[in-house]
Amino acid sequence: MARVLLFGRLADQAGWRERSVEAASLAALRDLLAAADPDLGEALGGPGVQVAVDKAIVRGEATLAAATEVAFLPPMSGG
Repeated sequence: MARVLLFGRLADQAGWRERSVEAASLAALRDLLAAADPDLGEALGGPGVQVAVDKAIVRGEATLAAATEVAFLPPMSGG
C-alpha cells in the first residue's frame, strides 16, 4: 500500500492528511482518490499542484511499490 500525504489546502479540503491506498501507479491512485472525493480529485489535478514520490518531485506517470510514499503539494505562495 502506498502512503499518501496531503499538505496545505489539499489536506483541509479532504479532511485528512495521511492515508494508505492500494494503487499500482500514480494515475490509478489519482483515479481512486477522485472516485472517493470528486472535489479532491479536481483539486489534485489543479494548476501548480506537485507530486513527490519517495520525496522526489515527479512529472508525469510513476509506478508505485508497496511502501511508496506519495505526497501531493499545493502551490506555494509568498516571498
